[in-house]
Amino acid sequence: MSKTSIHRTLRRSALTVALGFCVASGVHAQSNVAGSISGSTGQPGATVVIENVNTGLTRQITSDASGRYSATSLPTGVYNVTLQRDGQVLATQERVEVQLGSGREVSFATAGGAGGAAATDLDRIMVTASAASMIDVSSTDTRTVFTAQQLEKLPVGRSIEAVALLAPGVIQADSRYPGTASFGGSAASENAFYINGYAVTNPLTNLGSTTLPFDGISQMQVITGGYGAEFGRATGGVVNIVTNRGGNEWKFGGLMTYNPASLRADYRNIIYPNNGTANDGLIYQKRQEIDVNSWSYGLSASGPIIQDRLFVYVTAEAQDQDQDGVLARPGGATNGYQRSHYEIPRWMAKLDWNITDNHLLEVTAVSDITKQTVDYFPYVYTPGTNETTKGTSKTGGYYYEDGGELYIGKYTGYLSDNLTLSALYGQQKQDHVAEPFGYDPSVVYVSDSRSIPDPIQRGTYAQLAFPDAFDETEGGRLDLEWRLADHALRLGYDRQDSTSRAGQVTSGPNGYRWIYQTCGTGHAGDAIPGGGGAICPGGSGDYVSQYKYANGGTFTVKQWAYYLEDRWQITDQWLLTLGLRNENFRNFNADNIVYAEQKNQWAPRIGASWDVFGDSSLKAFANAGRYHLAMPNNVALRGAAGSLYTNEYFSFTGFDPATGAPLGLTALGDGPYSSNREYGQAPDPDSVTAKGLKSHFQDEFVLGFEKRMTDSINVGARYVHRDLKSAIDDMCDYRPAYKWAIDRGMSEEMADQLGNELANCRLFNPGEANTFMLDDGTGKLVEVALTAEELGFPKLKRMYQGIDMFVERAFDGKWYGRLDYTLSRNYGNAEGQLKSDVGQGDVSQTMDWDHPELMDYANGYLPNDRRHYVKGYGFYQLTPEWRFSAAATFQSGRPKNCTGYYPDTPENEEFNEFYAYGGPYYHYCNGQPVARGTSGRMPWTNKLDLGVSYAPNFANNALVFSLDVFNVFDSQVAQNMVEYGELGGIGVPYNQTGRPLSFSTPRNVRFAVRYDF
Repeated sequence: MSKTSIHRTLRRSALTVALGFCVASGVHAQSNVAGSISGSTGQPGATVVIENVNTGLTRQITSDASGRYSATSLPTGVYNVTLQRDGQVLATQERVEVQLGSGREVSFATAGGAGGAAATDLDRIMVTASAASMIDVSSTDTRTVFTAQQLEKLPVGRSIEAVALLAPGVIQADSRYPGTASFGGSAASENAFYINGYAVTNPLTNLGSTTLPFDGISQMQVITGGYGAEFGRATGGVVNIVTNRGGNEWKFGGLMTYNPASLRADYRNIIYPNNGTANDGLIYQKRQEIDVNSWSYGLSASGPIIQDRLFVYVTAEAQDQDQDGVLARPGGATNGYQRSHYEIPRWMAKLDWNITDNHLLEVTAVSDITKQTVDYFPYVYTPGTNETTKGTSKTGGYYYEDGGELYIGKYTGYLSDNLTLSALYGQQKQDHVAEPFGYDPSVVYVSDSRSIPDPIQRGTYAQLAFPDAFDETEGGRLDLEWRLADHALRLGYDRQDSTSRAGQVTSGPNGYRWIYQTCGTGHAGDAIPGGGGAICPGGSGDYVSQYKYANGGTFTVKQWAYYLEDRWQITDQWLLTLGLRNENFRNFNADNIVYAEQKNQWAPRIGASWDVFGDSSLKAFANAGRYHLAMPNNVALRGAAGSLYTNEYFSFTGFDPATGAPLGLTALGDGPYSSNREYGQAPDPDSVTAKGLKSHFQDEFVLGFEKRMTDSINVGARYVHRDLKSAIDDMCDYRPAYKWAIDRGMSEEMADQLGNELANCRLFNPGEANTFMLDDGTGKLVEVALTAEELGFPKLKRMYQGIDMFVERAFDGKWYGRLDYTLSRNYGNAEGQLKSDVGQGDVSQTMDWDHPELMDYANGYLPNDRRHYVKGYGFYQLTPEWRFSAAATFQSGRPKNCTGYYPDTPENEEFNEFYAYGGPYYHYCNGQPVARGTSGRMPWTNKLDLGVSYAPNFANNALVFSLDVFNVFDSQVAQNMVEYGELGGIGVPYNQTGRPLSFSTPRNVRFAVRYDF
């Protein structure tokens, strides 16, 4: 073969690689912010030169005694890989794309033989087929990578969640947790999000994350299982984003999108179900009046500040959205109509400094802010009809502003061919502003609960969120990789501290409000109900209460870990990954005192990859591991914060007509009284949680294969088994501590004290023995050790089993496509950190484990159980000017429940009278047990999205017009529903049983114009 033929062959091979991998997704290597290139040179001591096409970054690696080489921690991008010997170029593989967390193999061999001598003959050097393979045999885990080029071609929403939902094993979470997803049967709060290696998960609730201008995303990795010891703190999934960066060529771009309300299908109304009431068939929420109009604008620029050394990338995006809609059916002139205006400015900037080819420094800055103005108007239904009247005078509203800036710095040092050091540091601060319409901070709020013709009322808002609320994080990591013969040893340390300030306080200038009340005539000297000893006055019995309320503070969670991992290439065909991670979590209350701590939590990880035929055409892989998750700051807000809640009672002789404040006050009691004994002090941190509380953790096992069927088609399958071993929740049951004290001969008074302490809700590990530290009434803590049997709860269970199968066709210049099918089963008695059954958002403090009776018949199919779901997406390049694309999802519905009151039988009499929640929260309907998930299923959700784009020849493909239609067939089906089967007592039907809570989004259209030059 001539040199010219070789060169032509290499270029064809490179083109195949470039086209195929621009949209490749599947199984990759590591969950960091870089990738790797490795392979065989066919000879020891050869030089492999790896050069970034866009930045000129160059690494030179010498092959080892077996002829192999490896270049790790490469920034994502496109590289040329050249084999040299004694300064002479032997062969080049052009345009090898390194994807996020992936390993690319580029091997060189001699035609017809091996050996260093023959390798000097250029006519006998060729690139092996493994260089063009779509199968990454260097990985033992499961993930999907989406590139910017792929996302630009597909009809997908411009959000992190919309992209994540394309990955196998990922479903949309309950609509009451907007913008979130469930990975592999987990709760929506169990995921982790990273931007350029820094964790950006919401620190208050763990629901969602910081985001960035969508066009700033270079690659997005969705990890659905089995990641290595390098990362932790997620029992759901991981979303890992790397941003665009500048190169040696100046580039500019602009984008405008428009989603017109006029082309959006009407939202489906929510109708009262036919339950034999006067409201049957009437509109509960007139969603057809929802109107959404959205624009977005984006600009970007990138290029060299210093050629080959210093680069910049900047992008900015602004979105304007107007949304009108009707809230739930009101009975009269209320705030029933809501008009919202959103302004969402975002920007991102990135500097990359290649100090030398061996020392890299990058700095990223991201601003993510959302501004929302909400106005309320009256909206009245004519009784007994669907006729409505909308008022024009504003009755209330709010201005919200959430967000702030994120800064990340990262250093990478290639200290030698075999030793790489990386260090990362980041910090973020997000402020949360909530300013109510018409609020006057100088006015003391006054309300009147007496039935009188002209009640006293002053002020608009009784209590407000903290005006200085914020979330902030700070952290970093240090990683060292050392390649030693067939071993790649990685060790590192990472830490992140997150702090949140949140809570509510009484509005007005003085920290209290006045509440006018009455005992009625003839009750002089009687005790005021719940008044702590205060007595009713004479006369009319009218009195006034000075009410003070404050709850919240500033809370912190500190998380750190260290890990060691060995990637051992046992043979050319077998790779074994052995890792061990040590996790540590520490939660602080508002007094900066630790109230929960989990130390030295060992998390083993093991994985194996088998290149069956040695040519990267068939890979079998398996992995197993343990994964831990910390509690977010919201847990302290709900369970470890100081809560001031006092009333002081007075008789009065009159009131100030200007302010509504009472005059002529006479105390009716001994001072402020509170059912909260601490009077605003945080509870003793040792009493908040069970002693030795274990963290939320899960074990996982994955087994799979991937097969290259042809040069362009891959197929694969994997089995996933996830078992939640431990969770944290709160329990609020009086009885175990009371009985424990009585059994030990303590007084009735002491038993009652300890029982009430436990009934105040303490964090514990459900289904296990727990030891509580409870106040004996004097401030001394008593150790109360309770077995699982004494607590009375069943063993915790959440198990996910799934089989994912896929077929993928690489882009060949004409079309690309991928099809996934998942058969899964999500079974147990607890969803995890959330309770989607009722949309409860108190992370790790759900209703489920408050009393054992709530867990009767709770074992069954969980809310995130979707038995079947099919996902497909792809595009077809009809001509250089015209491209067509599609994405489709078909998903079976979630299981339905019927819940009601706990049976009113003689054996349950004491529980119902003294302990039970007086509501329809139990797995009983009409007094009969109805096990979880046995009341049928919601309907299938089917969605087809189509897109078309036109890039006119006269603009040299720089100008692109596109049109995307989402939910083409306007399939709007109920996503969830009211599951209470009765209300007001056993056997009393609830007139809203089965009412849908939300529907899938209606058909809508997006126009876009993009210009890049």
